[in-house]
Amino acid sequence: MPIPLTALDIGIFVASILAVLAVGLWAGRREDTSEDFYLAGKTVPWWGVAGSIFGTNVSADHLIGMLGIGYSIGFAQAHFEYGAIAGLLMLAFIFLPLYRRMGLYTLSEYLARRYDDRSSVLYSAFNILTMVAVRMALGFYIGARALSFLLEGTPLELGYGEGILIFALVTAIYTVVGGLKAVIWTDVMQSVLLLLAAVFVAALVFVQPEIGGLGGLLAKDAALPEAEQKFHLYLPTDHPQLPWTGVFSGLLIIHIFYWSTNQFIAQRALAARSEFDAQMGIVAAGFLKLLIPFVSIATGVAAGFLFESRVASGELSGLPLPDDAFPLLVQLVVPAGYGLVGIITAGLIGAILSSIDSMMNSGATLFTFDFYRRFIHPEASEARLVLVGRVAIVVFVVAAASIAGAIYTEDAADNFFLKVPAQIGHVVPGMAVAFLMGVWWRRASATGAFWAMLVSPLFSLAIEWAYGAWVADGSALSGVLGPQLNFLHRTALTAMFAAALLAALSLRSGAGGPEAARYTWRGQREAADGSAERFRTSARPWAWVLGACTVVMLVYFA
Repeated sequence: MPIPLTALDIGIFVASILAVLAVGLWAGRREDTSEDFYLAGKTVPWWGVAGSIFGTNVSADHLIGMLGIGYSIGFAQAHFEYGAIAGLLMLAFIFLPLYRRMGLYTLSEYLARRYDDRSSVLYSAFNILTMVAVRMALGFYIGARALSFLLEGTPLELGYGEGILIFALVTAIYTVVGGLKAVIWTDVMQSVLLLLAAVFVAALVFVQPEIGGLGGLLAKDAALPEAEQKFHLYLPTDHPQLPWTGVFSGLLIIHIFYWSTNQFIAQRALAARSEFDAQMGIVAAGFLKLLIPFVSIATGVAAGFLFESRVASGELSGLPLPDDAFPLLVQLVVPAGYGLVGIITAGLIGAILSSIDSMMNSGATLFTFDFYRRFIHPEASEARLVLVGRVAIVVFVVAAASIAGAIYTEDAADNFFLKVPAQIGHVVPGMAVAFLMGVWWRRASATGAFWAMLVSPLFSLAIEWAYGAWVADGSALSGVLGPQLNFLHRTALTAMFAAALLAALSLRSGAGGPEAARYTWRGQREAADGSAERFRTSARPWAWVLGACTVVMLVYFA
């Protein structure tokens, strides 16, 4: 059932791509130094930081993947947004002041100074691998899949491979030329398109007679048997995908890593023109994140009722797969002839571009400073550092596009959004613990951090295998945590193991001293000038409001 694209829709769609290219090339027209190319000259205002962080995080996997999880699992997916607020606030008020006062380009530089090069290299290698092989490839995959679905039967019909090629070319051109400045300003533009697209689809779904608004949706859900209701924020401990015990343990570890110690998120705040702009931008991005449970996840829950009604009436022949729910909604509820389909398609494109371009630039930053300058050419000129970054971006794009082409499948029945944290959950705990204990505990040692990061993935795989074997033998845990160990519980257990290992090795080595203390949160606070923040130029009051709003949502939807 092709979408009825009009000339207006096609014009908006094409214009959005050309506008992104134009803005990116204009914003990055003078990138002469490494600070310009990798940190946008440290000139970004708070609203630029907010738009770039939001655009970097919210991609096609939110428009499509999160909506699909709301449709297939329910509102419990909102924990991925509410928990993100904790990670954002930790970045703004604990990690970021430390990063900025150290004058970092990459977060691996923190590990190198706080510990040694071993931990730094592990961090950089893991981040580059996941950015290219997981996040960029997933963005190409889910974006090209949706785009080919949306444009089927129209004059702009594209195959899956052609969709990947478009994304790769557009993002590579302006990111290679313009660096982080081009990425940030195109992210702001794409964030606006993304929000417009998400709000349009959500509004059009909720006004359908089968839904009757948010109140009607809540009433319909409450009328179902309790086991079938999808507006439960807290699912049982043995839930196979989103148990409440997991979201308050393992998911928090993933949030801390993603938001507080992640290169492609923190790099936007490092590019801010002041600490206030960085912190205020992070807090503002948090307020934008609070919109996602309603415009994406709740819309997915509503989609389930809508699809069932249309199947019963014969309009649909069957229920869609989770990752196909968004494009099918566009086909069902968006009226033709008003340009709305063009705006939604542009928003989808913008969501994908804003995440992929960020991975390109951050991956190139890590490679250039942590491998090329450190080990290959320590005396490299500013021009050479920029050139190396540009070459790295091209290589990363080719690799990610190739992986996306190889993983294509017509019958993607699983929720791809949950596949990413499930896989990176093997490695994230050790790295998150290394940062956390490095910031909070003066005695954390380089040897402890290195071995915690190196051994944790092996422990994660081992505990997953051991749990399966134990439960298969009839363990009582199967009635509490389920027959398989959920990846969130596995992440929490691995984090506890990493913390214990790091602490044991640190105490044994007797590490800690004035040098280590310089790179702790307390040490940086003592070294600061001590000037008090003015209420009007502080992000803290807004942070308290953001935290309070999050707590209200966690209680209201309990």
